[in-house]
Amino acid sequence: MVNHPGLPTLAVVTALMIVASPLQAAEISFSPQSILNWPEKSFDGHTQYQIVQRDGVAVLQSRANGQASALYLEREIDLQRTPWLKWCWQISGVHPQLNERTRAGDDYPARVYVARSTGLLPWQVESVNYVWSSNQPSGTSWPNAFTDKAQLLAVESGSERVGQWMSVVRDVRADFRALFGSDPQTIDGIALMSDGDNAGVDASAWFSRLAFSSDARPLSCP
Repeated sequence: MVNHPGLPTLAVVTALMIVASPLQAAEISFSPQSILNWPEKSFDGHTQYQIVQRDGVAVLQSRANGQASALYLEREIDLQRTPWLKWCWQISGVHPQLNERTRAGDDYPARVYVARSTGLLPWQVESVNYVWSSNQPSGTSWPNAFTDKAQLLAVESGSERVGQWMSVVRDVRADFRALFGSDPQTIDGIALMSDGDNAGVDASAWFSRLAFSSDARPLSCP
């Protein structure tokens, strides 16, 4: 084969096509079944976790009727590569009578949280708790009533969207900067839960998918 003067070779054309192609988004995705297999941490009894069919798809259901336990995964996540945390959730109801800033009212129908180690000791951690708040306005943050090493952030609030699938996207590094003044390159764990132990309340939540991604576009919910 003779290359025509002035025309790129096939190899060059191929290389140009690769460079011009959009980069595929990096993603670490967790299905409902994989989350169900995460270890469980009990704080007071056991939140009921199971896979159910809802809106035509298999989702993770969590029900806390006076209990509190979390499903958690200890895994290092590179926030430089996948800074966006995304998930879809739905709840059965809220607890408007609670003061969520107190120990007696520290219960949420649904929460997702991420944690990073700040030292060698087990209690040297910082965690951001993304919650569906019963009464704090969306966008509000406050320290956990049990420890200032955990900051809560209301990403959904109130009963207006109860029974609806909601898609959430968070820039985890930006949230750590805003809430702790830190700029983590990685996190060391993620968890989700429904809890009702402090006030003895009952609520269910459903999670269809959870992912870390380089792409800020929201997930498609059922």
